[in-house]
Amino acid sequence: MIWSQSPSRVRAPATSANLGPGFDALGLALGLYDEVEAHLTPGGLAIEVAGEGEETAAAGERHLVVRAMRAAFAALGGQPPGIALRCVNAIPHGRGLGSSAAAICSGLLAARALVSDGQARLPDEALFRLAVSIEGHPDNVAACLAGGLTIAWTPRPTPRNASAGAGQAGVGQGGAGLAGGGPAGVGQGGAGLAGGGPAATGRARLLRISVPATLRAVACVPPNPLSTEEARRALPPVVPHADAAANAARSALLIAALTGAGAPGTPGGQGTPGGQGTPGGQGEPGGRGKPRAQGEPGARGEPVAQDVLLEATEDFLHQPYRAPVMPESASLLGRLRQAGLAAVVSGAGPTVLVLSFGDSPPAEAVGSITRETGIAWRVIPLDIDRQGARVQQSGLGVHPPDSARQEPSSYLVRGPRAGQAGRGPRDRLTSSGTRRALSRECLGLSWC
Repeated sequence: MIWSQSPSRVRAPATSANLGPGFDALGLALGLYDEVEAHLTPGGLAIEVAGEGEETAAAGERHLVVRAMRAAFAALGGQPPGIALRCVNAIPHGRGLGSSAAAICSGLLAARALVSDGQARLPDEALFRLAVSIEGHPDNVAACLAGGLTIAWTPRPTPRNASAGAGQAGVGQGGAGLAGGGPAGVGQGGAGLAGGGPAATGRARLLRISVPATLRAVACVPPNPLSTEEARRALPPVVPHADAAANAARSALLIAALTGAGAPGTPGGQGTPGGQGTPGGQGEPGGRGKPRAQGEPGARGEPVAQDVLLEATEDFLHQPYRAPVMPESASLLGRLRQAGLAAVVSGAGPTVLVLSFGDSPPAEAVGSITRETGIAWRVIPLDIDRQGARVQQSGLGVHPPDSARQEPSSYLVRGPRAGQAGRGPRDRLTSSGTRRALSRECLGLSWC
């Protein structure tokens, strides 16, 4: 294996999973980024972190980016003698914005870029599945790697008998399985929010879907974090079948809304979705944009997507059950939705995300409602990231948030191999290079 002598630099976006009814399946990449720079050294492990989560610099081999890099190097065929890592983080930790997915994807891509034939040794599909195995569920890492809107799922093995619900249930740890029974399933005969077994992560798949350029998001980030584990524990073992059916309808409606069905300027907007230019459109019904009848919603390109977005983001499977562990988020969610805004809990929370098309609603409207709560919410208007995690050709270019403009935290282990040296003396790292504008040339994933 030939190691690269140049550093690898990766930029990874924040992500929001679920988006209301798309529990453990839908993900959306957002224009808020963590950046990682890694290079190989003669020995040891050095970590520098600026911005969000700077206290994690002291984690050493337990640092999530390092863990992902080690997993990638193992898959690539060997460990390097030493690693120096620098992270500039803008994604809040423990807020449901995919900070762990960004760390995992950054580590995997950085490690692959440090091996001369890394792409051949660890192709995109294998890298995605490795990310899922580390994260435990596919929704955030799918959106982080591919960008845009993604659907992630795990094909279920064919049951050996005809009884419903047989076989493994779930996706990763705590995945959504609408089934009863099976070794990992909970609640025979019901719709179970079951935790999946290890075998479920190996076959994870993703589909990337283009969304209109007018889609926007506003994140309302609370001051206090919430662990994904605590949010998972709030879920019941079974849910009513009627609620599962209602969520299925909302999920289908949400996909139609987020892809801009009937919105002005959308390919196929004057006909059925799936018109000219839609991936896979050839040979599909309406592939050339079958005209709608006069008077049918969307016949003249009316913004149907915005009209149905509020109903499409309604959830029955997880947000109501998680309200007791995030009461402030639940209260803000209710206020925003009562005002007609398509608000959802982002991932496992506690961030609340508002989706809209065009300039409606402006961040000021969301900010006005958050101020009424008396809680110091950070209101962040965000574009949709459409590229996903990228290996960059220039130095780190994202200016860190205010919290990062102090001395970064650092960790240094001297030795022939960081994994053998244990926690050694901590020392301050010298910042390598200066921040430059991001290069427009980037290396990414084939499905992007």
